[in-house]
Amino acid sequence: MTALSLISSELIHRKVQALLMLAGLVAVVALMTAYLTTELAAERETKRITRDLGFNLRILPRETDMDLYWFQGFSNQTMPEGLIDKLARSEGVFMTYNHLMASLRQSITLAEGQAILVGVAPTVTSADKQKRPMGFTIDEGTVHLGHQIGLRLGLKAGDRLDLGGQSLEVAKVMVEYGNQEDVYLYTTLKDAQVITGLEGQINEIKAIDCLCLTADQDPVSILRRELEQRLPEAKVIQDRVQADARARQRQMVERKFSFLSPVLMIAGAIWVAVFAMLNVRERRSEIGIWRALGKGGGFVAVLFLGKALLLGWLGALIGFALGNALALSVGPDIFQITAKAIRTEWSYLGWAMVWTPMLSAASAFIPAMLAVSQDPAQSLRES
Repeated sequence: MTALSLISSELIHRKVQALLMLAGLVAVVALMTAYLTTELAAERETKRITRDLGFNLRILPRETDMDLYWFQGFSNQTMPEGLIDKLARSEGVFMTYNHLMASLRQSITLAEGQAILVGVAPTVTSADKQKRPMGFTIDEGTVHLGHQIGLRLGLKAGDRLDLGGQSLEVAKVMVEYGNQEDVYLYTTLKDAQVITGLEGQINEIKAIDCLCLTADQDPVSILRRELEQRLPEAKVIQDRVQADARARQRQMVERKFSFLSPVLMIAGAIWVAVFAMLNVRERRSEIGIWRALGKGGGFVAVLFLGKALLLGWLGALIGFALGNALALSVGPDIFQITAKAIRTEWSYLGWAMVWTPMLSAASAFIPAMLAVSQDPAQSLRES
């Protein structure tokens, strides 16, 4: 009889034990597949949620009076609009900075009161990473009014507002945020430049840092050093509270992944090893007969390792199917923001088909070596 036929006969003869070993492997693969698929979704969800916390970097003209900046909320200096393109074209910049958005902020008098005019340009992101731009879209010739400004002027969507000789359509009056944005007027950067007479100028570039380092890891020094090399005309400040919260959340997700993955694999390995050891104990007399008939240790090892490999492949197939189905059924309810991005990750099937048999065989290796090392005479005497 060939080794394969003997393995098949063994599986049929000891089907309960084989099914228990298979169940352990299926459980590990299913849990790993479901976990990795949902973990990928969790990573996307975390990135989206932390991204939506807002920009945490401000790139300002180098000569900005910082006392005045913190008092009025914008720089008293301007810089050329082209600097954002210079920064975006810098090699490797999107490893540190991303979601670059040029803006121009100026204080204006409006209906016997003050308001902040904010002109924003479309967000610039890394083309190769296909990141979704942040913020809302503003059409040229329109204005978005802060809640308090809308109340002061008595305007609603569809009305017209004259600003600096420009007639703009009110696209919407924003909800009440309960902060300084309630006295903002948002327009396109081009419209704001015309209204203020600062064509081609900006006084701020907003961004998100890609370092995801906490305050104690001193990301600001890295950010400033890299900006100095790429854009010496500017300087950067960081909202440390917001950046720190974002970094800690991202790092927590990564630590959870690095802890749970080995735990699941070790549990599966122990499960297989226990049943492989029991299999050796039950087959002592059979092993003794094979050795007495002249079969070498390699033949005996093939019987045990071959069984482990076969169960590993079956476990990978069944486990992937179950784990994938679980992830696709519960994932959208858990990760509602990125629900549409949850999909079958076929690469996990490839990894499962490689690593599960290897894990199974490695777990059965010591029991197999114990079977090979048994003295056939002793095994037959004890049977």
